[in-house]
Amino acid sequence: MRRLMKWGVILGILGGIGYAVTVPTMAWIKERSQVRYLTAKVSIGRVESAVNSTGTVKPVREVQIGAFVSGPIKQVYVDFNSRVEANQVLAEIDDLLPRAAYERDLASVSTAKADYNRVLALLEQAKRNEERAVRLQKINKDYLSDTEMDQFVYNRMSLEAQLGLAKAAIEQAEANMKNSKANLGYTKIITPVAGTIIERKVDPGQTVASAFQTPELFTVAPEMEKHMHIHATVDEADIGLIRAAERRKQPVQFTVDAYPNDLFEGLIYQIRKNGTTNQNVVTYPVVIEAPNPDLKLMPGMTANISFLIEVKENVLRIPAGALRFTPLPTQVHPDDRELLNNSPERQNQENGTRLTASQKAALAKGRTRRVVWYKDGEFLRGVTVVLGLIDSQYAEVLEGDVTEGQELVTGIDTTPRGS
Repeated sequence: MRRLMKWGVILGILGGIGYAVTVPTMAWIKERSQVRYLTAKVSIGRVESAVNSTGTVKPVREVQIGAFVSGPIKQVYVDFNSRVEANQVLAEIDDLLPRAAYERDLASVSTAKADYNRVLALLEQAKRNEERAVRLQKINKDYLSDTEMDQFVYNRMSLEAQLGLAKAAIEQAEANMKNSKANLGYTKIITPVAGTIIERKVDPGQTVASAFQTPELFTVAPEMEKHMHIHATVDEADIGLIRAAERRKQPVQFTVDAYPNDLFEGLIYQIRKNGTTNQNVVTYPVVIEAPNPDLKLMPGMTANISFLIEVKENVLRIPAGALRFTPLPTQVHPDDRELLNNSPERQNQENGTRLTASQKAALAKGRTRRVVWYKDGEFLRGVTVVLGLIDSQYAEVLEGDVTEGQELVTGIDTTPRGS
C-alpha cells in the first residue's frame, strides 16, 4: 500500500512537470505559427488623383531665319543667347554682286527712259510733218501724192507703237531694278521678331548657297521669359482624365533635373489629336504652358510631369496598400469568406475574356466597390467600402463601415521573429 502511494506521488509529480512544460510549449508553438500582419490606419486628410508623364521643354515659338541670296558671310552681329529686337540686323552677306546687279539695272532704267524720250521727240516731229502735209493737200491736191501722204501717216503710227514699246521697256527695267534692289536688301539678315538666339549656324567668311533651298542661319525663340511649352506624351487610357482636368483648369506640376528642388506649375494648353502608335501603344501629345520669369526652363530639358486630375481635402481615406491585399481563405473568418468571391479582381480574372463591352463598362464602374480587411482575433474580417478619389497612397471612402484610426491589413509581415 505504501508502495502504491509512493508511485502515485511520483506519477503526480511527473505529470505536473509535464503539464508545466507542455502548456507553455504549445502556446509558444501556436504563437510562432500565427500569421503576423502589416497594418495602416484609416485617416482624414488630402487625396489627389494624378497622371504622371514625361515631356520636353520647348519655346512657344521657334522662328527659323534663313538667307534668300547667296554669298560669303561678311559680318555676324549676334551670338548664342543674344537678346534681339524686331527688325534687328543679325548678319550681313557680302553685297558686291547684288550691288553690281542693282547698279546695272538702275542704268538700264535710265537707258530705257532716254530711249522713250527719243521716240517721243520723233513722234512729235512726225505728227507735225503729217499736219503740214494735210494743210498742203487742202491748198492743192497736186502738191502731195497719196503715196507721200501715206508715208507721213504710217510713220506717225509706227512711232506711236515704238513709244508704247519704249514705255514697256521702262516698266521692265524698273521691275528688274526693284528685284535687284530687293536682293541687295536681302544681304542684311534681319529678324522679324524679338526674342533670344537659341541657334547660330554661321560664322564670318562662311559661304551660304540658296540656289536649291533656303539655308537656316539663326533660330530665334520669342517670349521665353514669359512662358514656355512642355510637350508631354500621354497614354490613351489617361486622355479622358486629362480632358477632365483641362475643363476644370487643374494645375500641372513638374520638375526638371537641372533644378530638382524647384516645383514648376503650369496649365494644360492643348490636347492634340494626332496620336502615334509605338509597339501597339497609342499616345497623344499634350502641351502644357508654364511661366518662365527666371529663365530656368531651357529648350530641350526633360520634365517629370504630374497632371492633377482632382484634389479633395479633409476626407476619410484608407491606405492604398489595404486595397491591394487579398488574404487566403484560411485566414478569413468563415462568415466573411464569401467576400473573397465578390472582389472585382477575381471576377475580372474569371470572366474578363468573355465579357461584352457593356459588361466590361459595368465591371469597371464596379471597381469602386472594394473589400478591405482588419484583424479580429485569429481571423480577418472584411468590410465593403465604396471608393471615390484614388491616388498612389490613399483612397477616399464614400461608403463603408470604417472609422478614423482603425487599422487595416496591408500585407503579411515576413520579417523573422525576434529581429
